[in-house]
Amino acid sequence: MNLVEPHIASLFGLHLPPFVALFLTVAFMFFLFRRDIREKPNVSGALWLPLLWLVLTCSRSVSAWLNIFGLPMSGPASAEEGSPLDACFYLALAIAGFCVLSKRQVQLSEIVRNNGWLIAFFLYCFISIAWSDFPFIAFKRWIKIFGHPIMALIVLTEPDFEEALTRLMKRCAYVVVPVSILFIKYYPELGQSYDEWGMVTNNGVSTGKNMLGADCLILGFFFFWHLLQTWRTERSAQRRNELGLIAGFLIGTLWLLRLAHSATSTICLFVAILIVVFVGIRSTNKNFIGTYMFAALVLVAAAELAFGISGRLSENLGRGSEMSGRTVLWAHCLEVQPSPIFGTGFASFWLGERRERIAEFYHGWHPGGAHNGYLDIYLNLGLIGLSILIGLLITTFWKIRLELFRNFEWGRYQLGFLAAVVLRAWTEETFGTYGPLWFVFYIIALDYPRTHLTTAQSSVGVSRSEESREFAYASVQ
Repeated sequence: MNLVEPHIASLFGLHLPPFVALFLTVAFMFFLFRRDIREKPNVSGALWLPLLWLVLTCSRSVSAWLNIFGLPMSGPASAEEGSPLDACFYLALAIAGFCVLSKRQVQLSEIVRNNGWLIAFFLYCFISIAWSDFPFIAFKRWIKIFGHPIMALIVLTEPDFEEALTRLMKRCAYVVVPVSILFIKYYPELGQSYDEWGMVTNNGVSTGKNMLGADCLILGFFFFWHLLQTWRTERSAQRRNELGLIAGFLIGTLWLLRLAHSATSTICLFVAILIVVFVGIRSTNKNFIGTYMFAALVLVAAAELAFGISGRLSENLGRGSEMSGRTVLWAHCLEVQPSPIFGTGFASFWLGERRERIAEFYHGWHPGGAHNGYLDIYLNLGLIGLSILIGLLITTFWKIRLELFRNFEWGRYQLGFLAAVVLRAWTEETFGTYGPLWFVFYIIALDYPRTHLTTAQSSVGVSRSEESREFAYASVQ
């Protein structure tokens, strides 16, 4: 059976009755999950927790899904307060994940010892709640992102964490890609929305076009990396079927990325793929990866100062020299910033009076973010928080550089994704959010010693033979 057959009609412009398209989509998803489970991957049942977490961060809240399924739930009292149902559900997921880690005897001391900058950033976000104008709202938002490291550690402490990552991303794609296509083509009231200028945008399963672009960035990059792994395996029917699945989802993801018109995610995906290919070239000296990256940053910075390449690129992409008004918004945000050193407190800048003051410049439009991850961190956490973030990014890069010598394929996945995150943050909110990019960043940035995973494996009742370990180690050398 062709893996992409149920969506050939939609991809090539044929129109089906919405109910038929819905039935085919559900059947397609059922087939994919059934195929995945029958392969009996070396993962535990606990992986369903981070899968649910990732799908929700890539799409919509629990209350929004219940409303779609005909179970009307009362929405939040305000955008700031959020939904009590959602808060309880995310907290329950985090608690369940914590129980899994406790059963696996994950050592907190090892996490702190090996992830100092990540812990420092996370704790500073918590400390900054003390001077927020809205401490209770900031605390609830901090609790919400507390699930990111918990779910990431579940993936990293699986018997085979690379297999766990592969299954996590594939299973997420089984939901996000086909449902996004279904919503956009057959249920536009769910898959489309209007932006602040009254233009129709495609958001698919997510809540906005930029969010859909982030989903496509994550999944498109993964499937390209997975394609490289699968291509080198021995020829077989299983390899042929896997290549067919990868090709189908790459086509679907790129099609959605084109509909989303997310220039930032498109560029970031291209750069991430380019880095993966560059690092894989035999003539590339991995000892000089840091030099290559530093040289690239210097060249980009020099080109920006001399020629304004970001504005020119934005013009070529049809966004105008002001990057769809982002540069004007950034200037207004800097005018309103009350505390350059400490910031306004975690996730607090876009609340209350400050948001209203910025909205005055736009005659009623209320922006919810600065469309720049670094600026958002500066506004919320000040220069101290921004400095910690930069230290975290640099430390993560040096960890990845070492990983290129221990596990090359995993290392170059980390490197490509880190580059995409760093680049995307220039025009979109990325750091310290509930979004999927920040969750996957935890997966690539967290360092948990592999020597402790034997205990984790026994706690979930899964073991790996010494022969398979030796084979996995040899295959990445």
